[in-house]
Amino acid sequence: MDVPGFNKQKKPRLLDPFRRAVLRGLAVLLPPLLTIVIFVWVGNTVTDYLLEPMEKATHSLLVRQFQQDVLSPQSLPADQQQQKRVTVGGSDYRQAADGRYVLAKYYLYVLDEVGSARMPATAEGITRLYVERKFLARYIVVPVFLFVFLLMLYLLGKFLAAGVGRFFWMQFERMINRLPLVRSVYSSVKQVTDFMFSEREIEYTRVVAIEYPRNGIWSLGMVTGESMLDIRCAANEPVLSLLIPTSPMPFTGFTMTVKKSETVDLNITIDQAFQFIVSCGVVVPPHQLVAALADQQQGSVPTLEGSK
Repeated sequence: MDVPGFNKQKKPRLLDPFRRAVLRGLAVLLPPLLTIVIFVWVGNTVTDYLLEPMEKATHSLLVRQFQQDVLSPQSLPADQQQQKRVTVGGSDYRQAADGRYVLAKYYLYVLDEVGSARMPATAEGITRLYVERKFLARYIVVPVFLFVFLLMLYLLGKFLAAGVGRFFWMQFERMINRLPLVRSVYSSVKQVTDFMFSEREIEYTRVVAIEYPRNGIWSLGMVTGESMLDIRCAANEPVLSLLIPTSPMPFTGFTMTVKKSETVDLNITIDQAFQFIVSCGVVVPPHQLVAALADQQQGSVPTLEGSK
């Protein structure tokens, strides 16, 4: 007896091919696009909050240092106060439009860079532009910044690895966790960064599947060892220690000991297993997916129509 509407197949809509094509296009376009967006965002964040503040601080220090060489006309002998070029202490000076004098090498360098039409009208402007063009060009600033940044990260990592640094960091995180709104954001960001950058402290040997939490439901497990001798003796057969990771953060989960005969070795790598777990099962290893499709095409995997 047919139940009305139970076996009724949904009629294809007119826009279904268009919708499927658009979704396939999004599936192809979004991964590289989002990858580029993330890297651009990280680059802009580092530039806005690290590179530019350090560049401005360095610029201020250098300008202040170089402006000590600026001379006022009153500091010169009376017979030299109206001259365009003077020599003081063995150094040549040129007069700027505001009447003060800067070192000739600063003046000539800026003149060669910008030309006489765009020459700054003040001695401070000439000195500032000399510092910007001579020492703070991006091809100089970026490599120096990367070197300093990596050195700071190295020293910070060494400091946190020591006992004193670890203590201060634990106190800092304890203080953060007491702030109602900040602790939620911080904990979420910390989970992501720990997953991306922290080294794996647990050494996994292979990936297996077990029927858990009941028969017929399969879960992935990371083999970490052969568990304890007492459990092996109680089971009267070899056992394995497994970490059952949770999605989407595979570094959290629980540990269990199972019989080795109840596990199924999977032909996937540790990284592929992590991708499968992080994506909640969406990202399947290519060779596993291709094998399943090939088996289905050969008829080894029964379809719904074939099982009727």
